[in-house]
Amino acid sequence: MFHAPLPKPVDLGPIADAVARASAAIPPAFPLNATVAVNPFLGQAGEPLPMAAARLARVAGIALTLPRTWYGRKIADGALTDADLQAAWANAPAQNRPADLAALKEAASRDAPAPKALPTLADLAAEVSRRDWPALIADRFGTWAGAYFDEGQAIWTGPRGTGAYKAWRSVAMHDLTPEIAGLPGFALHVSRAPEDAIAAIARVANRLGLSAEAAETYFHQMLITLGGWAQHGRYLSWQAEREGRTDGTLTDLLAIRLVFEEALFVRFGAQVAERWEQVRAAHAAPLAPNGDQILDTILQEAAERAAQRALAATLAQPAKASPAGRPALQAAFCIDVRSEVFRRALESLDPGICTSGFAGFFGLRAAHRRFGSDTAEWRLPALLAPTLWSCTGEAGAPAEKTSRIKARAKRAWGRFKLAAVSSFAFVEATGPLYAGKLAKDALALNSKAATEEPAPRLSPALDLRARIQAAEAVLKAMSLTSNFAPIVLLAGHGASVANNPHASALQCGACGGYSGDVNARLLAQLLNDPQVRIGLAPGIEIPADTLFLAALHDTTTDGVTLYAEDQPSLSHARQLEQAKAWLEAAGQLARTERALRLPQARDGADLPQRSRDWAQTRPEWGLAGCSAFIAAPRARTAGKSLEGRAFLHDYDWRADAGFGTLELILTAPVVVASWISLQYYGSTVAPQVFGGGNKLLHNVTGGMGVVEGNGGLLRTGLPWQSVHDGIDYVHEPLRLAVCIEAPREAIADVLARHAGVRDLFDNGWLSLFALDEAGRMAWRYAGGLGWTASET
Repeated sequence: MFHAPLPKPVDLGPIADAVARASAAIPPAFPLNATVAVNPFLGQAGEPLPMAAARLARVAGIALTLPRTWYGRKIADGALTDADLQAAWANAPAQNRPADLAALKEAASRDAPAPKALPTLADLAAEVSRRDWPALIADRFGTWAGAYFDEGQAIWTGPRGTGAYKAWRSVAMHDLTPEIAGLPGFALHVSRAPEDAIAAIARVANRLGLSAEAAETYFHQMLITLGGWAQHGRYLSWQAEREGRTDGTLTDLLAIRLVFEEALFVRFGAQVAERWEQVRAAHAAPLAPNGDQILDTILQEAAERAAQRALAATLAQPAKASPAGRPALQAAFCIDVRSEVFRRALESLDPGICTSGFAGFFGLRAAHRRFGSDTAEWRLPALLAPTLWSCTGEAGAPAEKTSRIKARAKRAWGRFKLAAVSSFAFVEATGPLYAGKLAKDALALNSKAATEEPAPRLSPALDLRARIQAAEAVLKAMSLTSNFAPIVLLAGHGASVANNPHASALQCGACGGYSGDVNARLLAQLLNDPQVRIGLAPGIEIPADTLFLAALHDTTTDGVTLYAEDQPSLSHARQLEQAKAWLEAAGQLARTERALRLPQARDGADLPQRSRDWAQTRPEWGLAGCSAFIAAPRARTAGKSLEGRAFLHDYDWRADAGFGTLELILTAPVVVASWISLQYYGSTVAPQVFGGGNKLLHNVTGGMGVVEGNGGLLRTGLPWQSVHDGIDYVHEPLRLAVCIEAPREAIADVLARHAGVRDLFDNGWLSLFALDEAGRMAWRYAGGLGWTASET
């Protein structure tokens, strides 16, 4: 069967370029232990939404907006006005858009046909043979990948050290499953494939008659068919690039997928020749959005303009008067949208309470080693690399050595429980012993709190001058340089949940998918250090009686842990007791507000219990609903309900000489917030490709991700239960509105220096507004570094 002659060798240059472009179109997926929200459209940031929709319709068969009737219902109930629709229509390219507003509204009353991806050779072969070849490829590839990429869950793993493609060949040459399914000679075909991945890709492209124009989107499609495994490969290359290395895993995975296509072409090529010629021509055709994609984008933009109009009305409300004199309490929270509810509740308790927002890693790019751990956790945004190191405990201390031994034993026992040969024996032998624990977990009766670790410590290698510089940089970036309260809380955040593979996705994204306690405690140490305070630049004078305290806001329970033992101070005992009372009261208010959105939640009193319930699929909503990012003084938003939908970053441009802080905000927190927003967007509009699937069917694979059921492709993105309540969407997919109070010229100057950030705004992945001196959304960014007066 496998005797078809090969065409002449092909030039590797154009093929390698097509591989590079296709690989860049795939977003990275971080492992479960440190899940970081990723923009699934990262590879399409250089093109607008309609073009990205055309591309992903071709390769994945997905739409990038919700069904039209969702927008139609908003038009019918008045949430989308004619003014919103007209503005979005006028902003669309004239070609292919509806003739007028009436045509647009009529189209929104009925859903358009779902897009269909171009068929792969596996699809074409399935049609003529009536065998589900795509499913077989997913099964065989997933089985191999789960073993090869395993990160400690399995006892038996695939061969390592030779690269993914070579490792797969060594297994596939002995795998008879495809032959039993109807592909005779497959193992022999694999053995005769080139040993180099690029050479294998070039051979397949040559045999299939792919032109350089067709190869890019065809290769992109091949990677899409590998699901989250391709995204894991992109993560490995992402990590390598951050460390100054290269990684060829994604190229290897593409070669593997193409070898399957080649085998099916040799077996069924004659039967699918005419269809395949049409597919090749379609892949070679220039990409261009069609009328449906233009129309859907107009409706999407209209929905976003409606949300921006509502936000503008909120910001235009009279500002809350700032407290006179010294604050009674200051509390810096992460900019996370979940903090907005708690901050508003806390400030409502006393006019002397002031809160601020700052990225949850508090400007400390720390690689942290926990007590008893051998690995360093990068507690910083995924876009950055660590610049300082910290640990809990002393390296080599007897207690730590004992803890490491216990940790290793626990890992080994966990691997034994999950191993194929021992899982059934484990259940049979230990099931009765776990009966009580299972009953308690099922009823959410376990209330044992996690043991708090001792305070983390910065590496002694960080000298005094470096500590002073770090403290100065953070205080200036926080716009916190004067009028300090007696107690200043530095509140990181985390989420306590049980039996949730995606638990790290609920932690602090700015801390790399970990909780923010370590960074907060490290910063409190820095700012309480007398030598650091003495060395601070003129203009930053911290009173002797100001105490910085670290805290951790649990976003699932709205409880706050204070790390007062890190900085014991008898002189602050009264203020500390008052702060605890305020935090407890704020927690009650926040729980009551959040309970209104959570299914089956009563009055907020049961939220702590939900966090311990291992059967609870929705312990909290995470960042669902996020739709805005605001960088301005707190006075612009204080006392105004933003409904837990806005990232709030304190920023005073008048104190930002040279606009260095503005540049930092636009290039770091804004980008991180866009990744979060667009992950929620992609998981909502295209859950079949960019969503994590159904939590009830999840099985953890290799410690890095989940599959649905007992195998198949890795699922990435957010589970369906994170964006949908079972009846309707709980997350409205809206591209983020970024509002910054700063001169327009300064904002444009930053965008001019950072093409990647400018692309996000120029291509509409984010909207940008400049606030005026009253905090109103006065100017809208129009692209090309230009502005127009905002109509909101």
